[in-house]
Amino acid sequence: GYHKEIVGHAPVSGYAFYYRNIPYLERTNLALRMAVSPVYVDGELGIREVLGAYTDLGVGIAGGGFAYSYDEIRQGKWYHSESWTGHGGGASASLYRLFNPADRIPLYGLLRGGLHYAVYERDDLTAPDFVIPENQPVFTVRTGLRYGGQEFDLIPQMGMELSGWYEAQCRLESGPFGYGGDRAINQWAHLFWGRALLDYTLPESGHRFGVAANLGTTIQADRLSAYRIGGLLNLISQFPYTLPGYYFGEISTRNMALLTGFYQLPIDKAHRWRAGVGASTAIFDYTPGLEQPSHWNSGVGASLSFDSKDDRLKASLSYGYGIDAIRGDKRGGHAIAIAVQYDLEKARRGAPATTFGPDRPSFIQRLIRSL
Repeated sequence: GYHKEIVGHAPVSGYAFYYRNIPYLERTNLALRMAVSPVYVDGELGIREVLGAYTDLGVGIAGGGFAYSYDEIRQGKWYHSESWTGHGGGASASLYRLFNPADRIPLYGLLRGGLHYAVYERDDLTAPDFVIPENQPVFTVRTGLRYGGQEFDLIPQMGMELSGWYEAQCRLESGPFGYGGDRAINQWAHLFWGRALLDYTLPESGHRFGVAANLGTTIQADRLSAYRIGGLLNLISQFPYTLPGYYFGEISTRNMALLTGFYQLPIDKAHRWRAGVGASTAIFDYTPGLEQPSHWNSGVGASLSFDSKDDRLKASLSYGYGIDAIRGDKRGGHAIAIAVQYDLEKARRGAPATTFGPDRPSFIQRLIRSL
């Protein structure tokens, strides 16, 4: 996937990865999920029924380049001089609990603890007198409930989810950075967020529609822990907060309410090609130092997608117009995105549904720092 702004200048955003999911390793109680990119690896080994019939253990590792990079964007302008590159990696341990094994729609619980180490380095354009944060370990604890879910797919045929989450982040090297300490990293940050999602394809007509609502709030969030909103790529993170026509991660916010919707209809008899429209609107409480004149931001978009007959090849081309995006002394941002997915091994028909791993892989926020 690749996202590019038409108006303005921002960091290049995209991803390229190989994803492999093995819900059942033959004659074992193990499962394996991994994503491998040219610069990053994210994987998890699942051990089924560690604490009872419906409680599984996951042991994960993740690391590589650019995972902890930061780009300063204020009111539609990318400040190279206040941005830096971050690399690193770490490990995590997770417990997954299925609460309603007899029901058609699963209710999962998650408890995860992780330790990662971030290494920050200056870019060529980072200002000489701008002090970047110290290299540091980051401890995280996440817990949540997910009812239902959506397949990890470029063009999912259906999905329904209600979920709520909490994550605590602890950075040991907290303190001031920037120009003379004009900004700071908080030692603790607490994030609370939830999502309601419905995605459905009418079987006979082939019309597809979807709506999603994302709510989030924080306690003591700073530039590194706040929510980042913007962009058009729906597989760029586990919780993609997309906003058409905006740069990826353009808006930094401590509190948010984001509503999105789309509608697609087939334009050929075989229902392989679809054209669609969509819109998003949100209200934000910006991260201090990154405020904008209005708390409301909205965007609209159009898309063209293709799905091959055997579902192996899927592709989409999207355009977004950011109604409230600040571009110089005007309003209105334009961006395009292209994404391609190829299924190297279709799922075996009749394979049992996995009880492991309801939490989707995070991958990376950005695999390409700049061109």
